[in-house]
Amino acid sequence: EARKGGLLALEGKEISNDFLKRGIGLLIDGHEADVVRNLLVKDKNQAVDRHKVGSRVWEALGDVAPAMGMIGTLIGLVAMLSNMDDPKSIGPAMAVALLTTLYGAMLANMVAIPFADKLKLRMAEESLIKSMSIDAIMAIQAGQNPRVIEMMLRNYLSEGSRETQEE
Repeated sequence: EARKGGLLALEGKEISNDFLKRGIGLLIDGHEADVVRNLLVKDKNQAVDRHKVGSRVWEALGDVAPAMGMIGTLIGLVAMLSNMDDPKSIGPAMAVALLTTLYGAMLANMVAIPFADKLKLRMAEESLIKSMSIDAIMAIQAGQNPRVIEMMLRNYLSEGSRETQEE
């Protein structure tokens, strides 16, 4: 549509992706290609940085949780050793010592590390989608043929996906 009616023909079109909508809006407003690209790349980089911070927090928790479990183990062992004359207190103190290690390992390996990995995956996906959107927006602004734009965007798909999408 942009090739037939100009960039203003894109105004009012339903676009569900906010990033793409902002980029198309910049085109409609008539900004230069360098300005559009710089604004969109900055937006993408800011989003990636936010995801990095979130994943680092969960990675740090994954690193610290086992150490905190070991500290709990030491506290439990100190309590156990300080009451060696009372055989009934040895069992509960030993349970605290072992459970804190278990809790630390579980928190790290079942919660924190998977959360960090998921945030990294989402970061990579969002970065890819935004890069693809930037390429599409710049191609639209340059007046590229829709088939050329489609072929360019297919490069973002894996080799196997490209072939199944073409059929």
